[in-house]
Amino acid sequence: MQQGKQMLTKLMITYDVNQTTIEEYRQFVLGEFLPAVQKMGLAVAEVWHTAYGDYPDRMTELVSRDEETMRRILDSDEWNDLKTQLQEYVTEFGLKVVPYQPGFQM
Repeated sequence: MQQGKQMLTKLMITYDVNQTTIEEYRQFVLGEFLPAVQKMGLAVAEVWHTAYGDYPDRMTELVSRDEETMRRILDSDEWNDLKTQLQEYVTEFGLKVVPYQPGFQM
């Protein structure tokens, strides 16, 4: 899907939630993480929860208008601070940047 000459880009974040800090995790994600990434220029596309199977608990998909914007955000100190804070509440953290496609991607 293209927007002018720019190609939408998706950031897929996967992780397992640390069950001992789940309430603090929820407060951080809803109160700080998601509002901050939206302010930085990323839109929340999807949030997936694994109910069964040997897969990460969560996959959050964030979209930017193009790859250059995504790279600028991921190289920023603000993103690194947010990522570090999120990692205090999760394990098996992973990031993947891919060309945008609607729906579930791996």
